[in-house]
Amino acid sequence: MPSVSIASDRWLVLKFGGTSVSRRHRWDTIGRLAKKRADEQQARVLVVVSALSGVTNELTAIADGAADSGDRVARLEQRHREFVAELELDADAVLGARLAALRGLLDDPRAASRSLDWQAEVLAQGELLSSTLGAAYLAAQGLDFGWMDARHWLQASILPNQSAWSQRLSVSCTTAPDQDWRRAFAAQEPRMLLTQGFIARHGDGGTAILGRGGSDTSAAYFGALLGAQRVEIWTDVPGMFSANPREVADARLLTRLDYYEAQEIATTGAKVLHPRSIKPCRNAGVPMAILDTERPDLPGTSIDDKAATVPGVKAVSRRNGIVLVSMEGIGMWQQVGFLADVFARFKKHGLSVDLIGSSETNVTVSLDPSENLVNTDVLAALSADLAEVCRVKVIAPCTAITLVGRGMRSLLHKLSDVWAMFGRERVHLISQSSNDLNLTFVIDEAAADGMLPVLHSALIDSGAMPTEESSVFGPSWRAINGSIRRRSTPWWHGRRERERLLSLAQAGTPRYVYRLPTVRARARALAAITAIDQRFYAIKANSHPAILRTLVEEGFGLECVSQGELQRVMATVPSLPHTKILFTPSFAPRSEYAFALEQGVIVTLDNVEALQNWGDLFRGKQLWLRVDLGRGDGHHDKVKTGGKTSKFGLPLVRLDEFLALARSLDITVIGLHAHLGSGVETPQHWKQVSDELGGIADQIGTIESIDIGGGLPIPYTAEDEPFDLDAWGAGLAEIKTAYPAYKLIIEPGRYLVAESGVLLSRVNQVVEKQGVRRVGGDAGMHTLIRPALYDAWHDVANLSRLDDVAEENFDVVGPICESSDVFGKHRRLPAATREGDVLVFADAGAYGYSMASTYNLRDLPAEEILEEGLDDVAAH
Repeated sequence: MPSVSIASDRWLVLKFGGTSVSRRHRWDTIGRLAKKRADEQQARVLVVVSALSGVTNELTAIADGAADSGDRVARLEQRHREFVAELELDADAVLGARLAALRGLLDDPRAASRSLDWQAEVLAQGELLSSTLGAAYLAAQGLDFGWMDARHWLQASILPNQSAWSQRLSVSCTTAPDQDWRRAFAAQEPRMLLTQGFIARHGDGGTAILGRGGSDTSAAYFGALLGAQRVEIWTDVPGMFSANPREVADARLLTRLDYYEAQEIATTGAKVLHPRSIKPCRNAGVPMAILDTERPDLPGTSIDDKAATVPGVKAVSRRNGIVLVSMEGIGMWQQVGFLADVFARFKKHGLSVDLIGSSETNVTVSLDPSENLVNTDVLAALSADLAEVCRVKVIAPCTAITLVGRGMRSLLHKLSDVWAMFGRERVHLISQSSNDLNLTFVIDEAAADGMLPVLHSALIDSGAMPTEESSVFGPSWRAINGSIRRRSTPWWHGRRERERLLSLAQAGTPRYVYRLPTVRARARALAAITAIDQRFYAIKANSHPAILRTLVEEGFGLECVSQGELQRVMATVPSLPHTKILFTPSFAPRSEYAFALEQGVIVTLDNVEALQNWGDLFRGKQLWLRVDLGRGDGHHDKVKTGGKTSKFGLPLVRLDEFLALARSLDITVIGLHAHLGSGVETPQHWKQVSDELGGIADQIGTIESIDIGGGLPIPYTAEDEPFDLDAWGAGLAEIKTAYPAYKLIIEPGRYLVAESGVLLSRVNQVVEKQGVRRVGGDAGMHTLIRPALYDAWHDVANLSRLDDVAEENFDVVGPICESSDVFGKHRRLPAATREGDVLVFADAGAYGYSMASTYNLRDLPAEEILEEGLDDVAAH
């Protein structure tokens, strides 16, 4: 074993939290990791530990004067004795003195008054106990470990304006470089040392507490004082994430951050690292890392001054329990010293202000309870003092939701969906940080539940959160935990299919290719949902005759939105009964309704005006009614088909008017329909729609069928999860049980055909412009408009070089004279991509050819059909 002197000037600091020190196998991991680091880095290791999980909460209750403090101490003693027994050590020999000291604090003369120094002594016992038993266990395992008291080495410093409480129970420590201190510390033996987090020495020689999260800060203080190679924070999650992974399963691991970004993320709600722990390391230039004790092989989060500067939102977080203090006064505008008077009162009560918003007559600030002693008495006293200079209103409880990232001001144009989302909530305060690293919205706490997953998704969809940047973003929480359901490998990855596609490309591109077995598989998956009585295919997604015939063979009816679509259906599948054709137009002319009624198809109306203006046309008919349930949903604003801003559906406030007019025209409403949007990922959405329609159907009294629309999503990226059909079907089955009198109808489009189709395009040029490489093909927004119209994602691959591993970032563009003619940015393609290569755009079977145009007088793409087991290709 190397001597101490060999590595006396090289230190690694490893901190382990409460969950990491509460089980025997975790202590084995701590010992193994510490020895591995010492050997690999030829360095000494200082391990900093927290109290066993939950112990500090018990000690806090005791320090607060809990009536059952004696019982709490007894339970703590029993727990520690049982744990020492689990470690196969002698409890009295290892912890006898420590436990006696804990019991003695109950009889201490200071206990009656609960003096601050006594409270500090109580709170310190958790770390003293855990470090003592841990050091004994590691030494018993034959490891070169010794114990040391952090209070001998960390000195609390008194800051200006600190209250007496914070001077004892929320202290900071000196970290100025001190060579004498370092030499003295290096003289300690053996080469691996174990000490406490959370505690330091007060100026009077007693104990001081660093406050909640203080163990992280202790490790940072030691790292800064020692000039450590790195400070590692070992915890129960593998690092910082783009959102709290317990709330947002799709949150992405942040693998590399600079100190300032990490500081903002920690300050605004991330619990994995205490905000105060970053500054000491930043000032000393000591790198930090957050790692997972149970999964030490994961990369974790590295924090240093060498992280790449990547613009964009890195994280969205929330803090609950925020208190807003609104101060209003007509005479405050241009009043010299008003803010000084106001903030003097906050200082008087030991309160630190977080966010600030101001106008000519109002100043509103937030108080974060995690950094303040905020209670009813303090707020009442503060309000009384403030009332001398202004009118005061306290707003609580609130939640602060914060977007953290680089260049927030430059991202505002990408945050329209986020602004709209907050526009639906009660926003009390918006704060944009002066360092351009965060944007915060303060809303009612009750309104915040469930917002984070939606916000996180919106940030990714808008491009504001650049998750494609592998230098910052790692895998998702679900991927790390193995709980993500992966989509199957796309069919065109198969060697035979790839060869056939490349052969088709020789006949000319751009060219759509559809594989019918994929269409059949999706149709049969939906047919297996027994709660559904009838299925219509929305042919606007793809009206290729072979696809229409295939879906009719699978038992589907066909849904049309124009006379042209009706005529296509009748010509392609003349045997299809017209009662299995559904006509659901929007703002169609009278002539199209007349044609549909003459043909005997099912006709849907969605407004009163059609009956008012064309009453004779509909007199005596049976119709379906499309209603607007007052909201929209979907992957983009332009596919949301409900709510006030949508042109679709009869608003429910006019339902009685519609029904009265229908009765006067002898019209029977036998079907009820609602479709709120496309690409809805939540299975419960359709259950809720079904439930609402069932209730409305009961009111109408003549309804036979309820149609819950389509909009089922598909996984467009490798990280998207396939739609959970089982959960969807279970929800519909519940509704079917609740409303057994009605047939349940669906009308999907995308789900049936999107994954069956690809778009082939041949590369025209590869161009570099000021560091951006662009690959342009003969397909453009005239061929596939979804990316330009909806910011939609389609995977892009170079089919000619699918096996190449050397890749670079490219922007993929088309030949159309429009700035929006972009399929995707920062796409990974083979570095050798060149003119003539064939690109494949995945999942293009829906809303591709059907939305194509001849803009710029470019030709429409060709279409092909692939049938399984056939060597020939059927063209159309």
